[in-house]
Amino acid sequence: MNRSDHERPVTFQSPVAQYDGEFPGFTPDSKEKNIALVLSGGIGSRMKSKVPKQYLKIKGLPIIYYTLRKFSEDQNVNAIIIVAEERWRKEITRILNGITDSKFAGFAEAGVTRQGSIVNGLHKCMEISASEKDVVIIHDAVRPMVSVSMIDQCIHEAHIHDGCMPVIPVSDTIYKSLDGRKISELLDRNTLFAGQAPEAFNLHRYATLNFKASAKEINSYKGSTEIAFQHHMDISLIPGEDTNFKITTPADIERLKTVL
Repeated sequence: MNRSDHERPVTFQSPVAQYDGEFPGFTPDSKEKNIALVLSGGIGSRMKSKVPKQYLKIKGLPIIYYTLRKFSEDQNVNAIIIVAEERWRKEITRILNGITDSKFAGFAEAGVTRQGSIVNGLHKCMEISASEKDVVIIHDAVRPMVSVSMIDQCIHEAHIHDGCMPVIPVSDTIYKSLDGRKISELLDRNTLFAGQAPEAFNLHRYATLNFKASAKEINSYKGSTEIAFQHHMDISLIPGEDTNFKITTPADIERLKTVL
Protein backbone atom coordinates (compact mmCIF):
# COMPACT_ATOMS: atom_id res chain seq x y z
CA MET A 1 0.00 0.00 0.00
CA ASN A 2 1.40 3.43 -0.89
CA ARG A 3 0.83 6.46 1.26
CA SER A 4 -0.58 8.21 -1.77
CA ASP A 5 -3.54 5.83 -1.57
CA HIS A 6 -4.79 7.68 1.52
CA GLU A 7 -5.37 11.27 2.47
CA ARG A 8 -3.08 11.10 5.50
CA PRO A 9 0.30 9.58 6.24
CA VAL A 10 0.38 6.33 8.17
CA THR A 11 3.15 5.17 10.45
CA PHE A 12 3.26 1.47 11.22
CA GLN A 13 5.01 -0.10 14.20
CA SER A 14 7.17 -2.29 11.97
CA PRO A 15 6.74 -1.50 8.27
CA VAL A 16 8.09 -3.88 5.66
CA ALA A 17 8.58 -1.24 2.99
CA GLN A 18 11.29 -3.01 1.02
CA TYR A 19 10.71 -6.66 1.81
CA ASP A 20 13.36 -8.83 0.15
CA GLY A 21 11.87 -12.27 0.81
CA GLU A 22 14.59 -13.35 3.25
CA PHE A 23 13.62 -14.77 6.62
CA PRO A 24 16.08 -14.34 9.51
CA GLY A 25 16.81 -17.79 10.87
CA PHE A 26 14.55 -19.56 8.38
CA THR A 27 15.54 -21.42 5.24
CA PRO A 28 13.49 -23.91 3.18
CA ASP A 29 15.52 -26.86 4.49
CA SER A 30 15.42 -25.85 8.17
CA LYS A 31 13.39 -27.77 10.73
CA GLU A 32 11.14 -24.81 11.37
CA LYS A 33 7.72 -24.81 9.74
CA ASN A 34 5.32 -22.13 8.55
CA ILE A 35 1.85 -23.70 8.81
CA ALA A 36 -1.20 -22.12 7.19
CA LEU A 37 -4.47 -22.57 9.08
CA VAL A 38 -7.34 -21.89 6.67
CA LEU A 39 -10.75 -21.35 8.27
CA SER A 40 -13.60 -22.79 6.20
CA GLY A 41 -16.18 -23.61 8.86
CA GLY A 42 -18.49 -20.61 8.39
CA ILE A 43 -22.03 -20.96 7.09
CA GLY A 44 -22.32 -17.46 5.56
CA SER A 45 -25.77 -16.52 6.91
CA ARG A 46 -25.55 -12.97 5.51
CA MET A 47 -25.12 -14.36 1.99
CA LYS A 48 -28.64 -15.86 2.11
CA SER A 49 -27.47 -18.98 0.28
CA LYS A 50 -27.92 -22.67 1.09
CA VAL A 51 -24.28 -23.20 0.13
CA PRO A 52 -21.63 -21.64 2.42
CA LYS A 53 -20.04 -18.70 0.61
CA GLN A 54 -16.56 -20.28 0.45
CA TYR A 55 -17.98 -23.01 -1.81
CA LEU A 56 -19.84 -20.69 -4.18
CA LYS A 57 -18.35 -20.86 -7.66
CA ILE A 58 -16.86 -17.84 -9.38
CA LYS A 59 -15.71 -18.38 -12.95
CA GLY A 60 -16.29 -22.11 -12.54
CA LEU A 61 -14.26 -22.59 -9.36
CA PRO A 62 -15.20 -22.38 -5.64
CA ILE A 63 -13.96 -19.32 -3.77
CA ILE A 64 -11.90 -21.50 -1.42
CA TYR A 65 -9.94 -22.81 -4.43
CA TYR A 66 -8.45 -19.37 -5.07
CA THR A 67 -7.49 -19.04 -1.40
CA LEU A 68 -5.86 -22.47 -1.15
CA ARG A 69 -3.98 -21.95 -4.40
CA LYS A 70 -2.30 -18.82 -3.02
CA PHE A 71 -0.97 -20.66 0.03
CA SER A 72 0.02 -23.68 -2.03
CA GLU A 73 2.02 -21.47 -4.41
CA ASP A 74 3.92 -19.78 -1.60
CA GLN A 75 7.28 -21.52 -1.24
CA ASN A 76 7.56 -20.28 2.34
CA VAL A 77 4.43 -22.15 3.47
CA ASN A 78 5.26 -25.73 4.45
CA ALA A 79 1.84 -27.17 5.31
CA ILE A 80 -1.86 -26.30 5.21
CA ILE A 81 -4.46 -27.32 7.81
CA ILE A 82 -8.11 -26.70 6.87
CA VAL A 83 -10.90 -26.21 9.41
CA ALA A 84 -14.13 -27.50 7.85
CA GLU A 85 -17.32 -29.36 8.63
CA GLU A 86 -17.29 -33.07 7.84
CA ARG A 87 -19.93 -32.79 5.10
CA TRP A 88 -17.75 -30.46 3.01
CA ARG A 89 -14.49 -32.37 3.23
CA LYS A 90 -15.05 -34.49 0.12
CA GLU A 91 -15.63 -31.30 -1.85
CA ILE A 92 -12.47 -29.73 -0.43
CA THR A 93 -10.48 -32.89 -1.24
CA ARG A 94 -11.72 -32.68 -4.82
CA ILE A 95 -10.63 -29.04 -4.95
CA LEU A 96 -7.20 -29.90 -3.56
CA ASN A 97 -6.76 -32.53 -6.28
CA GLY A 98 -6.84 -29.68 -8.78
CA ILE A 99 -3.96 -27.84 -7.10
CA THR A 100 -0.37 -28.87 -7.77
CA ASP A 101 1.53 -29.47 -4.52
CA SER A 102 -1.38 -28.46 -2.27
CA LYS A 103 0.71 -29.02 0.91
CA PHE A 104 -2.45 -30.33 2.55
CA ALA A 105 -1.70 -31.73 6.02
CA GLY A 106 -5.15 -32.50 7.41
CA PHE A 107 -8.57 -31.30 8.54
CA ALA A 108 -9.71 -29.89 11.87
CA GLU A 109 -13.24 -29.72 13.23
CA ALA A 110 -15.19 -26.48 12.89
CA GLY A 111 -15.93 -24.79 16.21
CA VAL A 112 -19.01 -22.98 17.48
CA THR A 113 -17.22 -19.66 16.94
CA ARG A 114 -14.33 -18.50 14.75
CA GLN A 115 -11.88 -18.61 17.63
CA GLY A 116 -13.20 -22.04 18.60
CA SER A 117 -12.35 -23.22 15.10
CA ILE A 118 -8.89 -21.73 15.49
CA VAL A 119 -8.35 -23.66 18.73
CA ASN A 120 -9.27 -26.91 16.99
CA GLY A 121 -6.93 -26.05 14.15
CA LEU A 122 -4.09 -25.20 16.53
CA HIS A 123 -4.26 -28.72 17.99
CA LYS A 124 -3.67 -30.10 14.48
CA CYS A 125 -0.87 -27.62 13.88
CA MET A 126 0.86 -28.69 17.06
CA GLU A 127 0.68 -32.33 15.95
CA ILE A 128 2.90 -31.56 12.95
CA SER A 129 5.03 -28.87 14.57
CA ALA A 130 8.80 -29.32 14.27
CA SER A 131 10.17 -26.44 16.35
CA GLU A 132 9.26 -23.91 19.03
CA LYS A 133 10.01 -21.30 16.37
CA ASP A 134 7.26 -22.54 14.05
CA VAL A 135 4.78 -19.95 12.75
CA VAL A 136 1.03 -20.37 12.19
CA ILE A 137 -0.63 -18.20 9.53
CA ILE A 138 -4.38 -17.91 10.14
CA HIS A 139 -6.54 -16.98 7.16
CA ASP A 140 -10.19 -16.99 6.12
CA ALA A 141 -11.21 -19.13 3.17
CA VAL A 142 -13.37 -16.20 2.06
CA ARG A 143 -10.41 -13.84 1.53
CA PRO A 144 -9.32 -15.26 -1.85
CA MET A 145 -7.47 -12.15 -3.06
CA VAL A 146 -4.69 -12.33 -0.48
CA SER A 147 -1.31 -11.88 -2.16
CA VAL A 148 1.68 -14.18 -1.75
CA SER A 149 3.66 -11.06 -0.90
CA MET A 150 1.40 -10.30 2.06
CA ILE A 151 1.60 -13.90 3.30
CA ASP A 152 5.39 -13.68 3.14
CA GLN A 153 5.48 -10.36 4.97
CA CYS A 154 3.35 -11.80 7.78
CA ILE A 155 5.66 -14.82 8.06
CA HIS A 156 8.72 -12.57 8.01
CA GLU A 157 7.40 -10.39 10.85
CA ALA A 158 6.20 -13.35 12.93
CA HIS A 159 9.73 -14.78 12.92
CA ILE A 160 11.00 -11.48 14.36
CA HIS A 161 8.11 -10.60 16.68
CA ASP A 162 5.50 -12.77 18.42
CA GLY A 163 3.02 -12.12 15.65
CA CYS A 164 1.87 -9.92 12.80
CA MET A 165 -1.38 -8.44 11.48
CA PRO A 166 -2.04 -6.46 8.27
CA VAL A 167 -4.13 -3.33 8.84
CA ILE A 168 -5.93 -0.70 6.78
CA PRO A 169 -6.15 2.91 8.04
CA VAL A 170 -9.67 4.08 8.86
CA SER A 171 -10.66 6.83 6.41
CA ASP A 172 -14.11 7.74 7.77
CA THR A 173 -14.78 9.91 10.80
CA ILE A 174 -15.57 7.55 13.69
CA TYR A 175 -17.96 8.38 16.52
CA LYS A 176 -18.50 6.45 19.75
CA SER A 177 -21.99 6.15 21.19
CA LEU A 178 -22.93 4.36 24.38
CA ASP A 179 -26.63 4.15 23.54
CA GLY A 180 -26.72 4.36 19.73
CA ARG A 181 -28.70 7.58 19.89
CA LYS A 182 -26.24 10.26 20.98
CA ILE A 183 -22.54 10.85 20.36
CA SER A 184 -20.47 9.99 23.41
CA GLU A 185 -17.04 10.58 21.97
CA LEU A 186 -15.25 11.48 18.75
CA LEU A 187 -12.36 9.08 18.09
CA ASP A 188 -9.07 10.12 16.48
CA ARG A 189 -9.03 8.24 13.19
CA ASN A 190 -5.26 8.73 12.95
CA THR A 191 -4.94 6.07 15.65
CA LEU A 192 -7.56 3.67 14.28
CA PHE A 193 -6.92 0.72 11.94
CA ALA A 194 -9.06 -2.10 10.55
CA GLY A 195 -7.46 -5.52 10.91
CA GLN A 196 -7.20 -7.99 8.04
CA ALA A 197 -6.12 -11.60 7.63
CA PRO A 198 -3.80 -13.44 7.39
CA GLU A 199 -2.61 -13.07 10.97
CA ALA A 200 0.62 -14.86 11.81
CA PHE A 201 1.94 -15.91 15.23
CA ASN A 202 4.62 -17.92 16.91
CA LEU A 203 2.70 -21.19 16.93
CA HIS A 204 3.72 -22.46 20.36
CA ARG A 205 3.13 -19.19 22.24
CA TYR A 206 -0.19 -18.56 20.53
CA ALA A 207 -1.43 -22.14 20.94
CA THR A 208 -0.53 -22.15 24.64
CA LEU A 209 -2.62 -19.01 25.26
CA ASN A 210 -5.61 -20.49 23.46
CA PHE A 211 -5.35 -23.89 25.15
CA LYS A 212 -5.28 -22.25 28.60
CA ALA A 213 -8.27 -19.98 27.93
CA SER A 214 -11.77 -20.88 29.11
CA ALA A 215 -14.52 -21.71 26.62
CA LYS A 216 -16.27 -18.46 27.58
CA GLU A 217 -13.14 -16.45 26.87
CA ILE A 218 -12.50 -18.20 23.55
CA ASN A 219 -16.07 -17.66 22.36
CA SER A 220 -15.91 -13.94 23.21
CA TYR A 221 -13.13 -13.16 20.74
CA LYS A 222 -13.99 -11.71 17.33
CA GLY A 223 -10.49 -11.51 15.88
CA SER A 224 -7.47 -13.82 15.98
CA THR A 225 -5.17 -11.17 17.45
CA GLU A 226 -7.41 -10.20 20.40
CA ILE A 227 -6.16 -12.96 22.69
CA ALA A 228 -2.55 -12.29 21.67
CA PHE A 229 -2.84 -8.59 22.45
CA GLN A 230 -4.59 -9.18 25.78
CA HIS A 231 -1.77 -11.48 26.86
CA HIS A 232 0.96 -9.03 25.85
CA MET A 233 2.34 -10.79 22.79
CA ASP A 234 4.46 -8.49 20.63
CA ILE A 235 2.33 -7.97 17.51
CA SER A 236 3.74 -6.12 14.52
CA LEU A 237 1.45 -4.17 12.17
CA ILE A 238 2.08 -4.09 8.44
CA PRO A 239 0.18 -2.29 5.65
CA GLY A 240 -2.82 -4.26 4.47
CA GLU A 241 -4.23 -4.35 0.94
CA ASP A 242 -7.54 -2.89 -0.23
CA THR A 243 -7.89 -5.84 -2.62
CA ASN A 244 -7.68 -8.31 0.29
CA PHE A 245 -11.38 -7.99 1.10
CA LYS A 246 -13.55 -10.57 2.85
CA ILE A 247 -16.51 -12.10 1.00
CA THR A 248 -19.50 -11.40 3.26
CA THR A 249 -22.41 -10.18 1.13
CA PRO A 250 -23.70 -10.65 -2.43
CA ALA A 251 -22.12 -7.28 -3.28
CA ASP A 252 -18.72 -8.75 -2.37
CA ILE A 253 -19.34 -11.60 -4.80
CA GLU A 254 -19.96 -9.09 -7.59
CA ARG A 255 -16.78 -7.23 -6.67
CA LEU A 256 -14.81 -10.47 -6.72
CA LYS A 257 -16.04 -11.25 -10.24
CA THR A 258 -14.52 -8.00 -11.46
CA VAL A 259 -11.04 -8.62 -10.05
CA LEU A 260 -10.50 -12.34 -10.65
